[in-house]
Amino acid sequence: MNNADLADKLATETGITKADARKVLDAVFAAIADAAHHGDEISLNGFGKFKVKDSPAREGRNPSTGETIQIAASKKLTFAPAKAIKDKLNG
Repeated sequence: MNNADLADKLATETGITKADARKVLDAVFAAIADAAHHGDEISLNGFGKFKVKDSPAREGRNPSTGETIQIAASKKLTFAPAKAIKDKLNG
């Protein structure tokens, strides 16, 4: 499922236009991205949590040459599903 499919489903289930549904989805995703940018945890009841985690700098290997390289520190956005979602996935 992609953004267009999700917007279509949202429009069908709520009775709004597809264009309005797409605007709502874009606004929700922008709000999540903005909160993540500021390092905030995004908790959506019944769905899950988005959390920013720091990945420290480390050594790695170039797979083609075997040469040791430095991998820079970075931030990652992780998602932990809520129990309701886990239960739905696992029957």
